[in-house]
Amino acid sequence: MSATRYAYLGPEGTFTEVALRTLPEAATRELAPMVSVPAALDAVRSGEAAAALVPIENSVEGGITATLDALTSGEPLMIYREVLLSIRFALLVRPGTKLQDIKTVTAHPAAQPQVRNWIKENLPDAVWESSASNADGARQVQEGRYDAAFAGEFAAATYGLEPLVTDIHDAVNAQTRFVLVGRPARPAAPTGADKTSVVIWLGPDRPGALLELLQEFAVRGVNLMLIQSRPTGAGIGNYCFAVDAEGHIADRRVGEALMGLKRIAPKVRFLGSYPRAGVAAEDVPQLRHGTSDREFTEASDWLARCQDGRA
Repeated sequence: MSATRYAYLGPEGTFTEVALRTLPEAATRELAPMVSVPAALDAVRSGEAAAALVPIENSVEGGITATLDALTSGEPLMIYREVLLSIRFALLVRPGTKLQDIKTVTAHPAAQPQVRNWIKENLPDAVWESSASNADGARQVQEGRYDAAFAGEFAAATYGLEPLVTDIHDAVNAQTRFVLVGRPARPAAPTGADKTSVVIWLGPDRPGALLELLQEFAVRGVNLMLIQSRPTGAGIGNYCFAVDAEGHIADRRVGEALMGLKRIAPKVRFLGSYPRAGVAAEDVPQLRHGTSDREFTEASDWLARCQDGRA
């Protein structure tokens, strides 16, 4: 395994590369661009890379399905860190191109909802085509395949393009969340401001099946930050759910919720417990009464005394 290589969604000039370079250890790693999210994750599975940074969620459209699906299938991987990056697009064109010259535009599919209104107002007749990444779209503009690409302004120099319009965004303060993914190992110690990610497969379709799963979190006071359904590929009506929960697997409330899920769900995949980006322990809301580790321990001790006749 290459312990010095980090893969990322490429080519050079993607927002993913920018997010990766915010990690201190990136300065001492070989950064390897990959053609797709699955390719980046497969590089980790095969040992070609020690870790991969990939986008997993944006504040406009929610979860990035390509990443969720790639983490749900195949050999298990784990998330070790997350990075939040504010997103602003520029319209990149070949030198000399005017707005009225643009007939085709391209970018990653996740970018379209973030610039849809701008396109409607400024390029209503332009044809949209999706690219593997925003930087790949810029590369294809350089090659003459498309007239313009939505990408980071920083990508213009890499591909010999000009930013015709900058600071494009339909949603103010739009952000994308990226995760650093590696092979399974022991999670880092809790920080007090953590997140746990799992994928849960739903059992036979029946009233209350999803509610039964969610109650494992609710009764233990575990707040859910994301829940997104994805088809399993086993036919219409067969779904699994990607879930982000507040807390760490070492927290009693989270650990017991996962045990409860394991008892009742056909399959549960643990994707990791890791620090939340931009959140300190003192910023985390106080736990609901009865859900702290101390209270779980006291209840466990009480039960042991009851079983021993010492209550």
